[in-house]
Amino acid sequence: MSTKTTQVSSTTDLVDLLKAQHGRIRDLFDEVMHSEGQERKESFRALVRLLAVHETAEEEIVHPVARRLPGGDGIVDDRLAEEREAKELLSELDGMDTDDPAFLKSLDKLRMDVLTHARA
Repeated sequence: MSTKTTQVSSTTDLVDLLKAQHGRIRDLFDEVMHSEGQERKESFRALVRLLAVHETAEEEIVHPVARRLPGGDGIVDDRLAEEREAKELLSELDGMDTDDPAFLKSLDKLRMDVLTHARA
């Protein structure tokens, strides 16, 4: 198998993985929103872990490739700004009681921001 074929296959695998993670992230947001108590805490922890893994993959693999495309710098810079905002909101949420009604309100904002980012 040629290197070019391997790169295409690896890129396809990565895109498939990121898309699958988008689906799992949506599911975890639903789990957190519709659970309570310890189950909500555990679902939130799982969501935080998956978001961290997902963003790391984007930052280390997707962003460098995207920057090489025409107009890529601006697109990546926009995505990084979105990710910074999400990380700040995640940090706020991490310090809150998951049973606090304000937690759900902030979580819903994060969910909307993350899902918008995933569609971009």
